[in-house]
Amino acid sequence: MIRIDQIWLAVQPLDMRAGPDKALARVVQVFGAAHPHHAYLFANRRANRMKVLVHDGIGIWLAARRLNQGHFVWPQGEQTQACLTPEQLQALVLGLPWQRLGANGIIDIL
Repeated sequence: MIRIDQIWLAVQPLDMRAGPDKALARVVQVFGAAHPHHAYLFANRRANRMKVLVHDGIGIWLAARRLNQGHFVWPQGEQTQACLTPEQLQALVLGLPWQRLGANGIIDIL
């Protein structure tokens, strides 16, 4: 199992043709560095595909997910990044409105 201590989301879209090196370069550009045991999430412009880059302390992992219908709920606006909880990540991967979930899965925003 890969240990993940922090989950970060990049707001700006990433070209889904990007491989590990280009995704890692985007992590450094947006977050300043790729920290061990951190996961970094990116979506394409239509938000129906997502890539996650994980630094496991030795190397990096790059995984992709595609929704056949609908799109991921991705933030818009001026912010460039967001920190997610494991519960928010689970909701995001399913295409649910993860921004409504607070700590321990508590819904605090309508």
